[in-house]
Amino acid sequence: MSIVNSETSTLENKSELVQKTIFSILFAISFAHLLNDLIQAVIPSVYPILKQNYNLTFSQIGLITFAFQFSASILQPFVGYYTDNHPKPFSQVFGILFSTVGIVFLSFADNFYWILLAVVLIGTGSAIFHPESARISNLASGGKRGLAQSIFQVGGNLGTALAPLFVALIVVPNSQKHILFFLIAAVIALGVISKIAFWYRDHLVLRNNNKGEFINFHTLSKSKVKFAIAVLLILIFSKFFYSASLSTYYTFYVIDKFHLSIQQAQFHMFIYLIAYALGTILGGPLGDKFGRKYIIWFSVFGVAPFALLLPYANLFYTDVLMIIIGLIISSAFPAIIVYAQELVPKKLGMVSGLFYGFAFGMGALGSALLGILADHTSIVFVYKICSFFPLMGIICYFLPNLKKK
Repeated sequence: MSIVNSETSTLENKSELVQKTIFSILFAISFAHLLNDLIQAVIPSVYPILKQNYNLTFSQIGLITFAFQFSASILQPFVGYYTDNHPKPFSQVFGILFSTVGIVFLSFADNFYWILLAVVLIGTGSAIFHPESARISNLASGGKRGLAQSIFQVGGNLGTALAPLFVALIVVPNSQKHILFFLIAAVIALGVISKIAFWYRDHLVLRNNNKGEFINFHTLSKSKVKFAIAVLLILIFSKFFYSASLSTYYTFYVIDKFHLSIQQAQFHMFIYLIAYALGTILGGPLGDKFGRKYIIWFSVFGVAPFALLLPYANLFYTDVLMIIIGLIISSAFPAIIVYAQELVPKKLGMVSGLFYGFAFGMGALGSALLGILADHTSIVFVYKICSFFPLMGIICYFLPNLKKK
């Protein structure tokens, strides 16, 4: 009888573990995301150095971003679809290894084509990393999906924010080869990801023994689900086309308009990216509390008046506006990801891969097209055109409301 009670108690403990919010895993995967995106964000951070060293045009800068983000976007839905059916707890290790090789290549690249190869390797690593990482944050959420997604996302955004700061302090005063410094981040990431992989492997066993993990957040027909996903993808287009102008060309914008040095421009970029990271913390929990539709609407459409003012501001107010824009626009993505996961709760990997992939793809397309436009006009003109993209956020009106729990 005691054996039966012991087994019953063990099963109850395992069931509770599956339903519990596991903050140690959430913070670990967030830290891994920080390191992964720190490595990725080295690419745009060194653009002014590469442009100066190899006489690159804005079109070529756009093509470098296109190669990086296209390689990251095209693979993600396929990685997510495959791992939905065949979970691979250690797949992220291979993602970090791809990025590690890419960083080494970028350090020694001496022409445009070697740079392209380096960023494609880093993009491939990103494609492998993100879908499974989003799934892990969901499994560890204990039902607090918005909070979990925000914790996961803020790690990536902090990594993106730190990259220009480290580049300004380490690479700019020295040489391109000092990009090798970021191998330290890759080695630490491999250690963290390996630890998480063992938890993920064991947790999959618990999940298989505890069915009914999926919650119906809606009673929408398949056609309405498809329509809602289409609206979300349009919002991703608007958000990431505008974000591409900020992440790829902002340093060039402040250098051109305010006659700053590369190092000074990197510090102004850091201000925006820190604000972007802080906004991410708010997006998920606020979506849990007030409904994701309203947070998405506020985040994409609410940034429009500040984006429209940006091209006409002096340096001080440019920083002020960039802080406001970063705080507002970044809160959308955690809410969009969780909203999409709730639309299709049985395909977490595929839907996460689809939205991460589409986001990267829009960033890639935006960077390439804006680079061509900048070469034919000016970088200031590009910002005037891009300021209208957030107005597309009005389409949020057509999103259905989903249940909170």
